[in-house]
Amino acid sequence: MRLVFTLLAVLLNMAVAIGQTESGFEADTVTSKQLLKRAIMPVTFITVGSIVSGGNFEQDLQTNIRRKVGDDFEFHIDDYVQYAPIVQMYIADAAGMKSRNHWFEQTKYLLISNIVTASITHGLKLWVNKTRPNGGEHSFPSGHTTLAFTNAAVLCNEFRDTSPWYAYSGYAFAVTTGSFRMLNNKHWLSDVLVGAGIGILVTNIVYYFEPLKSFNPFKRSNEVLLIPQIDNNKLGIYFSYKF
Repeated sequence: MRLVFTLLAVLLNMAVAIGQTESGFEADTVTSKQLLKRAIMPVTFITVGSIVSGGNFEQDLQTNIRRKVGDDFEFHIDDYVQYAPIVQMYIADAAGMKSRNHWFEQTKYLLISNIVTASITHGLKLWVNKTRPNGGEHSFPSGHTTLAFTNAAVLCNEFRDTSPWYAYSGYAFAVTTGSFRMLNNKHWLSDVLVGAGIGILVTNIVYYFEPLKSFNPFKRSNEVLLIPQIDNNKLGIYFSYKF
């Protein structure tokens, strides 16, 4: 698991160092401390997950879980609820709830966060090549869980200062996703913990940097309609713009 810890150190050091270079030291120290404080939970998830990965504890836990739910148990709600925080975010926008950013910035940071976390997750899957509980390949970490917690972290960053209860509600769907990855015998505990940690940590770093912050061709337009759509196992967005 040395690769995982190296990745963590690089991400956090980049965030703090670049932030101190771009801003004044005093204001930047506060921002860096906030980032490090928010990194405690995801780093803990990744650390604990890396420690228990492949051990008797998670194997016994998975055996007990399947024994209680039954070997034939399958309920694929995890294929859908991983997208729920995205739907929550756009519903809040449509309802006029105050958020940190304009909907275009939200979408921009959502895409960037998911691209980065997906790249890290799939890279680790190929590198570690851990066997799933059901015998499949590329178990570590859980892609579904990474996606769910990335989406939940975006929702949290957007609404934590204006509607905290709504901001953190997305994590309920993320936890549900991770839990059913285990209940459905797709992933081990460590896969879920590390996936959750990657999703939260990377998203917080993206919001710390705010990449492409000045790019928003729709900020002054009131003629934009954006509606999330879910069809079977696919998530889409209806977009309309009047010139």
